[in-house]
Amino acid sequence: MTAVRVGFVVSKAVGNAVTRNRVKRRLRHAAVDLIAQTPPGMTIVVRALPPASGLAWTELQAQLQTTWLRAVRSAQASGS
Repeated sequence: MTAVRVGFVVSKAVGNAVTRNRVKRRLRHAAVDLIAQTPPGMTIVVRALPPASGLAWTELQAQLQTTWLRAVRSAQASGS
């Protein structure tokens, strides 16, 4: 059984280095609970869009959860 792999892409369009790192930290923290709900062996890549830097914590968490679970369902339906 292989672990779930997660990667985060936060481009310079999101903001300066401090802002990008803050967004990455927040996304990593929000992803911890979602990894437990993800089948082993999956690879998830999260790309942060520029508005992510201005989102409140609860909104960022809710958007990540919605998108993450949709991606997992889609991957399971396609047999990946």
